[in-house]
Amino acid sequence: MFSQTYYLLRSNKDGQYLVARPRSGEKNEASYLLLYKEHYDALSYLNKHGAQVANRFGVESISGTQVKGLLERWGFEGVGIVEDPLIPQIQFLSAI
Repeated sequence: MFSQTYYLLRSNKDGQYLVARPRSGEKNEASYLLLYKEHYDALSYLNKHGAQVANRFGVESISGTQVKGLLERWGFEGVGIVEDPLIPQIQFLSAI
């Protein structure tokens, strides 16, 4: 995971990252940063599931070594690695 480059979707308006909240509705809702293995996977996900707001997001790259710092800085519970952007299939990993 550390030697790989990942791609993120970030709002052009407020700088927030696209996250998943798999336990929606809980009192302390945990956010998982969505990571994509390829630039085109991030764009495919955005075009499939958010075509009406696609122009409001940009794709950023991040190295695996930077992920931990980003999680700590933004207070994310962990990451969600998007395996298939069209279905979507997401593998959630908690940061400990």
